[in-house]
Order: sequence, then structure tokens, then C-alpha cells
Amino acid sequence: MKLKFVFKRYRYFIIFFIVFLLICLSNKVIASTSILSIKFSLLQMLSVLPPIMIILGLIDVWISRESMMKLMGEKSGLLGIFISILIASFAAGPMYAAFPFASVLLKKDVKLSNVIIFMNAWCVIKISTLLFEIGGLGYKFTLFRLLIDLPGVIIMGYLVEYLSKNFNLNKKDGLFKN
Repeated sequence: MKLKFVFKRYRYFIIFFIVFLLICLSNKVIASTSILSIKFSLLQMLSVLPPIMIILGLIDVWISRESMMKLMGEKSGLLGIFISILIASFAAGPMYAAFPFASVLLKKDVKLSNVIIFMNAWCVIKISTLLFEIGGLGYKFTLFRLLIDLPGVIIMGYLVEYLSKNFNLNKKDGLFKN
């Protein structure tokens, strides 16, 4: 029974790993390139995630659920949107680092649209990305992209929240389990 549970839970990883092994056995060049790429990605992830987990632990302890609900909860309005975008714009790190933050926000009963806005802003409105973009593509391009992305991020947040309510998706269904 336990083996069945493990296979069901990790079936995609197991299938991928078997296919990967078959490819490695058939082509040594692809195998060595893939292993180096996997090693690089794992080392990068291991260098990013521990500090993020420490910060999350501190946020979880220092900021009460009531404060988060007041600032970013159901009745937060524009303040919740502003805080979501502000936190995400100062974020550092790849997108996969945003998921643990989103989990903590959901645990603290932050409004779903604000969580989605936070995640989208993490991707497209980070200050570090904007500075790099200004240097490489110019300030006009960056400004126009920002003017397009900012409303898009907010609309996406509310659209996801609307659709989740429309399809009765909520924390109780297990969709947002921590």
C-alpha cells in the first residue's frame, strides 16, 4: 500500500527518471551535458532556498495572521495590491523562490488575488530586473513594458480569484494545501 502511494505521488518523476536513464545509456554526450546541467541547477537552488526559508520562518513568527489579514486580506483593497507589488519588487531570486512565500501568504489568509499579484509581480516587476532591462534595452522600452505589465498583473490576480470562486476552488478542497 505504501509503495503504491509513493509511486502515485512521484509517478511523473519516476517516469522522467527512467526516460533520462534510457537517454543516458544511448548517448554519452547528452548524458554528461545533462548531468552537468542538473548539478548546476541543484547547486543554484541550494544556494537560494536556505536564506529564503529563514526569512519565511521569521515572517511566519514576527508577522501575525491578523496583521497580514488587515494589510493584505479580503478587505485590504488598494493597500493589499500595493503591498503585494512592493514586496515582490524588492524580491531577489528566481521564480521558484516565490512559491514558499506564496504558501506563507495563503497560510496567513491573504486574499488570493493579492497572492497571485505578488507572484506575477515577482516575475515581471522586480527592481533588479528593471535596472538590468534599462541598461540593456533602454528606459523607454522598460517604462512601456512596465505600463503594460502592471495592469496585467493586477487583472490576472483578480481573474484567478474570480475563476477560483466560480469553480468553487478553495483551501478546503486541497488546492492550496501548505
